[in-house]
Amino acid sequence: MENEQINEFRPLILVAEDDDSNFQLIKAIIGKKCDIMWAKNGEEIVKLYETYGNEAKAILMDIKMPIMNGLDATKIIRGENKNIPIIMQTAYAFSSDRENAMNAGASEVLVKPITLGVLRDALSRYFPELKW
Repeated sequence: MENEQINEFRPLILVAEDDDSNFQLIKAIIGKKCDIMWAKNGEEIVKLYETYGNEAKAILMDIKMPIMNGLDATKIIRGENKNIPIIMQTAYAFSSDRENAMNAGASEVLVKPITLGVLRDALSRYFPELKW
C-alpha cells in the first residue's frame, strides 16, 4: 500500500510591514497555514512582487511605511495585476484613509490592531479552502 501524500493548500502571502512586532503578530496568526515573505517597506514589497508575483496569492500591505508607502506600492502592483487580493492595514480608522486605500487599488482595508479573527476572516473570503 502506497503512502498517499496530502497536498495541503498553503498560499504564499507577501507581507509589507515595517514594524517587527506587527509582522510577528501576522506570522503568528497565519504562519501555520500560509507561506509568508516579508518586506519592510513599499519598495521592498514591489521587488518581492516582481520576483514572486506569479506564485503569490495575496498581499497584506501596511499603508504607512518608510521609503515608499503602501498606497504607492499598491498602485505599482495594480499596474501589473488587477486581480491579486491586496488587503491593506492601517492604524487609522478615518473614512478618508479607507477611501484612499480603495482608490489606490486595495481589495479591502483592515484597521490595526489586527486580530486573529479579522485577519483569518479576510483571508478566508479569498481562500475558502483554508481551514483554520
